[in-house]
This record gives sequence, structure tokens and C-alpha cells, in this order.
Amino acid sequence: MAEIKMVVGLGNPGEEYARTRHNIGFRVIDLLAEKLQISVKKRKFSSRTGEGEFSDKKLILIKPWLFMNRSGLSVAAAVNFYKLTVQSDLIVITDDMALEPGRIRIRAKGSAGGHKGLCDIIEKLGTDEFCRLRIGIGQSGQGEAVDFVLDEPLEEEKSLIGKAIAKAQEAVLFWLEHNAEEAMNKFNSRDEQKNSQ
Repeated sequence: MAEIKMVVGLGNPGEEYARTRHNIGFRVIDLLAEKLQISVKKRKFSSRTGEGEFSDKKLILIKPWLFMNRSGLSVAAAVNFYKLTVQSDLIVITDDMALEPGRIRIRAKGSAGGHKGLCDIIEKLGTDEFCRLRIGIGQSGQGEAVDFVLDEPLEEEKSLIGKAIAKAQEAVLFWLEHNAEEAMNKFNSRDEQKNSQ
């Protein structure tokens, strides 16, 4: 049986949220689906899901179709159904206020960093040892964080975030062919070098 890998992009369901900062995870899934010609329309695990193949592996793409702070229900249901080892078979894509717009960062494990979607996934899986790819959206300034993440990016941020989404897609494909550690070495260091020049 082919090895199974699962890629989860976080966001909120509904057209009114589609272009918000919080829905970057969904946008990466859409880009992957387009590139790999996978339809992510099946309703399963309270999600929109699609199945395909990449690099001799069975690939499951998931957009949890619950609100962000309940994402863990979908992820845990899918992980249990496919009997995945989350340390090696799961990657979660999320927005991150701690990173500047346009930057991405891969981590093999770690805390939720205040992100409600990640927090729920960690709680429902009972572990924080799964790979996550964080895409920077910048800080909210003086405003409320909840309003900031549910707003659309500013015009000057849109091209940076668009490039980060494309880079995130590239990083996920690399992770699928290799592993979290190699993906961290390749994409985190390149990101640091670019920003230190």
C-alpha cells in the first residue's frame, strides 16, 4: 500500500472569509489542488477533501469546513481514519502574526503560538509533534488581533503574501518528497539569508 501523506490548510468556511489573512492555509491548498489536478470538493470529516498522488505517495488535501477554533475535530477524524503517524505524515499550513508578510517558516513540532486553529489541533490530536508551515501576515498594530486576521491584507501586502503562498506550495511539495527536517533546512535558511541581506 502506498504511503499516505496529509496536507491540511487552515481557514474559515464561507465566501466572506475567502480573501482574509486567516484563510491563507486554504489558498495554499487551492494552489496545490490546481497544480496536482486534485479536486478538493468531497465532503468528509467536516471538511472539503481531495485525494491524489504525488511522488509515489497517496496525498490527502484537507480544508476543515468548521470555524478555525474547531479545526482539530476535522484533522483528528481524518488522521484516525487513515491511521496516520502525525510526526511524519501530517503538515498543517497556517497564517502567523509573528512573521512579517511574505515570510514562511517550517517547524517539525511546537506550541500553537496563540493560533486558535493550531491550538485545537494540538488538543484533539493530544500532541504538538506534527509539522506546520507558517505564513507571515504581520502584526495587527494597535487593533484587535481578531479583526486583523479577519480583514483582507493591505494592497502593499498582497504581492508579498501571494509570493509566500507560492513558496509555501513549493515547500509542501519538497516536504512530501523528503521530510520535515530537510524542508526546514532548505526553506527556513533560505528565508533567513534573504532577509539578512
